[in-house]
Order: sequence, then structure tokens, then C-alpha cells
Amino acid sequence: MTRTLLAALALSTTLAVPASALDLSAMNDAEKAAFGEAVKAYLMENPQVLVEAIGVLEERQQAAEAQNDQVLVQTNAKDIFEDGYSWIGGNPEGDVTMVEFMDYRCTYCRKAYDEVEKLLEKDGNIRFVVKEFPILGQESELSSRFAVAVLQLAGPEVYEKAHNQLIAFRGAITLDSLSRLATDLGQDPEPILKRMNEEEVTAVLRSNHQLAERMKISGTPAFVIGGELLRGYAPADAMAEIIKGQRG
Repeated sequence: MTRTLLAALALSTTLAVPASALDLSAMNDAEKAAFGEAVKAYLMENPQVLVEAIGVLEERQQAAEAQNDQVLVQTNAKDIFEDGYSWIGGNPEGDVTMVEFMDYRCTYCRKAYDEVEKLLEKDGNIRFVVKEFPILGQESELSSRFAVAVLQLAGPEVYEKAHNQLIAFRGAITLDSLSRLATDLGQDPEPILKRMNEEEVTAVLRSNHQLAERMKISGTPAFVIGGELLRGYAPADAMAEIIKGQRG
């Protein structure tokens, strides 16, 4: 029996039996056995009680997780929203900040990219921050190192173009392909490729990974929208509802 089912069973028993009858420590073995049989019989005759109990338990767990996530956001707010090195798009003066932890090789990040673009186009009052968070292997690492190097050496406007092209790129990410991309962006590839392996870039990725670990973020995409943490992909309409709630 799973932990959730056991907890639901206990909850359903609480719902079905008066509290005064639940002191198992006061029962002898025969009474405990009889109680167990009574619970089993009740649930066999009323299986909907268990279904209802599981629903209540899941709601309570989701509420507790959401509350824990809000605490994580509050505790790490400065590193999330004002790290001083991440690219900021949308409206830098927007009234709600949305932060995305992303990986260029992540299928759902690519899907989320289109939804974020829709959202930013429709709502001109969102401050959007990108956290480079490569977790899917060497090509992810190379992509993010390239993007961070571009941001540091060429600035935010060129970074945005690099970001957009890396999200759309479907070939193999290699030093050669990144060199060509740098040229397409009007940049000299050599300093960017050199910067990719320097501490300035490594420090950014290290800080992002450490932040994600503190936030218990292990997958991409993940979003912090105002005071809420959204783990995983969501369509633009769903994110818009969260933003609406953050605005009150």
C-alpha cells in the first residue's frame, strides 16, 4: 500500500469514525483486530469515502507544497530577481517579474518559449529574466556558456538574438556551429569561444545551479512569477492567470 493510500486510509477513518473511538493505544489486541475489520468493512461498503479522502489529502499536500515554494521564493528573492548578471527582457520596469530557468536543448523549454513570447507581446508590463540552467548534457552546457559569454562581451541586445537562435537551433551544438552563430550575429567568434571557458561564465552557471538547488528545482522549464514558483511548462493563458493573481 502506498504512503498516500495509507495516509488517505487514516484520513478516511477519521472522517468516518468518532474521534473518541480512535485511541488505538487504549485497545487490546482483540479490540484492535475488530476495529480493523470494521474499517475494512466500512470501506468495502463505501469506497467513495476513500476516493474523497485521497482527494482531500492531495489538496492538502498541494497547498503545503505551494506554501513551501512561496517561502523558498521569499528566502531567495534577491538571487532570483536581482542577481546583477542575468538578461532582462520584456519591460524592465514592469510591475510583475517572471523568471525562467531554462535549457536550450529542453523540448518543453522550446515549447514554453512560444508561450512566453505570446505573453510578453500581449502584456507589456512584465519584467522577464532568463536564468541559464543547462542540465541536459554537453550541448546544453555549450549553449549556455555561449549565451552568457555573448551577454558579457556583446551586451543584452546581441544576447537576445543569440538566445532566440539557440532556442530555434536544431542541429548539433559544437564549437564550430557556435562559431558560425557568432559570425551570423556580427561578432568575432574567437573572444566569445575563449570567454566560454573562463571563470566569469562559469561563475554565472555555478550560481544558477546553486540557486536552483536551494529552490529544489531539478527540471526545466521552471518559472518564478512574482511570489509563486511554477514547476514545468504552462500555456500563456495559465501564466497570465498567475500574473493576474500576483497583481491582486
